[in-house]
Amino acid sequence: MFLLATVTLCCSALAGAIALFEPAPAKQQAQRAIIDVTAPTPVRVVGAPFEPNLNPRER
Repeated sequence: MFLLATVTLCCSALAGAIALFEPAPAKQQAQRAIIDVTAPTPVRVVGAPFEPNLNPRER
């Protein structure tokens, strides 16, 4: 139990120290990003549209 507690505390301290030096979280960066919704990029669909098989006996 002592070894488990020691490893847990060391890993927690290491993770906390690394978190201090990381850049801003992605959520805050995403809020700052400028998104142009007026001109969406066209998407090309290749192949047949997906239709779920609702009756497995009919293939």
